[in-house]
Amino acid sequence: MSTVKNINPTIIVIFGASGDLAKRKLFPAFQNLYLDGRMDEKFQIIALGRAEKTNEEFRSYVLENLEKFSRKSGLSLEDTQKFISHITYLRHDIDKEESYQELDSKLNAIDESFGLRANRLFYLSIAPSFITTISSNIKKIGLAANAKQDRIIIEKPFGYDKTSAIELNEMLSETFKEEQIYRIDHYLGKETVQNILAFRFGNSMFEPLWSRNFIDFVQITVAEEVGVEDRGGFYEGVGALKDMIQNHLLQILCMTAMEAPASLDADDIRSRKADVLRSIRRIKPNEVDHYTVRGQYDAGFIQGNPVPEYRKDKGVAPDSNTETYVAMKIYLDNWRWQGVPFYLRTGKRMQEKQSSIVIQFKPVPHSSFSYGNEGMTPNRLIINIQPSMDIKLQFMTKKPGLSLSLRPAEMVFDYFQCSTMSPEAYETLLADALAGDPTLFMRWDQVEQAWDAIDTIQEFWKNNAPANFPNYKAGSWGPEAADELLARQGHAWVSNTTTTVKEEI
Repeated sequence: MSTVKNINPTIIVIFGASGDLAKRKLFPAFQNLYLDGRMDEKFQIIALGRAEKTNEEFRSYVLENLEKFSRKSGLSLEDTQKFISHITYLRHDIDKEESYQELDSKLNAIDESFGLRANRLFYLSIAPSFITTISSNIKKIGLAANAKQDRIIIEKPFGYDKTSAIELNEMLSETFKEEQIYRIDHYLGKETVQNILAFRFGNSMFEPLWSRNFIDFVQITVAEEVGVEDRGGFYEGVGALKDMIQNHLLQILCMTAMEAPASLDADDIRSRKADVLRSIRRIKPNEVDHYTVRGQYDAGFIQGNPVPEYRKDKGVAPDSNTETYVAMKIYLDNWRWQGVPFYLRTGKRMQEKQSSIVIQFKPVPHSSFSYGNEGMTPNRLIINIQPSMDIKLQFMTKKPGLSLSLRPAEMVFDYFQCSTMSPEAYETLLADALAGDPTLFMRWDQVEQAWDAIDTIQEFWKNNAPANFPNYKAGSWGPEAADELLARQGHAWVSNTTTTVKEEI
């Protein structure tokens, strides 16, 4: 992971430039990188779409959405127009070879205007079913023939199971070398996720404690208030296990549990992540119900407003068995973590939006202090990813007064107090892709191991329909069975709000 990003002249080709991802994330991210001086003046964005549009029409569309979705507000017309002038719209039919020939002519013309052969970044903001067609045509026309200069970004999901992921990778490998393929997971671009490396390996005080000797358990939560919105048709074929666990949560697990890399070189870091995925104890078919819980939300209330059950959402089958919630217990069979449970949970229509990592340390072996009827509060380190961005350390202190009793206290490092304009995840990831730094992108062996880790669960759930869906109310923290999953070992899901550790003096 380099500290300085050298961005060379680049042509960015966006397939699906009229789509939701492009308007909400990609164009705002590229604009912010440009305004922050993170892009060479010689760059061009070729926006591809099926509709007949002029350059002016598409640029007006982009400008309108930049005003809605960019983190930077109040920009001058001069600033926005400078960026917009680098966008060219090109009508493109994904299935027709002549469209790729026209794209080739456009790329060559831009190279000629730059006076050099620019880097090429192909961003596939399209449905996975189109990847094969696009990749084969890119190869046929020779659009990405320079392995040192040309890259492709693939959005998740990378396949829909281990077999399909292998097939997809083999197909892409016919056109691109591994070092050209950037498999994106936007969670890895979040500021607090990246800071886990610095926090762990840049401080001598925590690393000695970061093992089975001192840690009781680890929890990773990615909870969403929203439902499937208008994506019911898509979500029906995916579910929470594939949509969230296989990529986001397992990648956060890797950042939390990995060994120290020999250097900040991309392959050193990604190899340590792959080691974590290989060490995950595979769950056998007869153990799935013991180690996992799946759920689907019923009607309920979110922030006081009634919301329907999942089966009533648009595009969802009335008897759907698709899970909108997953909780699971994972063990890592390696020297550092043997015997430490890692609890993962994710769900839609939860009580609040929250992404966090909770590291709970083992209790003191003996204490002479008193602290109410509930005993001592465990020491915890909590890393909040979103919407809060902070790191909290919870510990016990003496309560002011004459008695020698304790109370919980908390120290907080808040990112928002340091910077209110922290770059968004896509800005970080796109800057890395433009610079040719793959550190925060998934290497193929990571993808394969992540699919392998959930393969048995996926197959078991496919062949064994749940009998109790829907099984949790919208606005709750999920099914009761998820609490029981932890209770078997005397553990409970940890709330990470400040109010839970404060009491009146």
